[in-house]
Amino acid sequence: MAEQTIFELIHLMDKVTNNLIIQWNKTFNEDLGVSHILVLGHLKKYGKSRPSDIAKALGLTPPTLTHLTEKIVQKNLAIRLNDESDRRIVYLGITDKGIDMLEKANKEGEILRKNLFERLTEQDRQQLLKIYTKLSSEKN
Repeated sequence: MAEQTIFELIHLMDKVTNNLIIQWNKTFNEDLGVSHILVLGHLKKYGKSRPSDIAKALGLTPPTLTHLTEKIVQKNLAIRLNDESDRRIVYLGITDKGIDMLEKANKEGEILRKNLFERLTEQDRQQLLKIYTKLSSEKN
């Protein structure tokens, strides 16, 4: 087998990622993207959070997070909370409706994952997870 260039590898990785996003958008009919769900997941896992901390944790720019926040607040999936001791500090918190939406997204995600990875063996999936974990580590 001929050695692949880094560009061919990046292209293949992009194709898989883009396919996942396309499939997600076809099946999850809630007018929310993957990034919205990631923000809700962060809020559920860590509780109320400052938007700047969420942006940093998810690798998003502050303007991107502001855009995402507007939509999830508008849909009553999250709320803005003022700090009691310093009104200039604003937090985001997840609502019960946001938790329900996150659970729905996770169920849809499980179906997507199953459909995508069903052709891989368990060993293949574990190896893929190990590779992506290694590639995404911040020790680059």
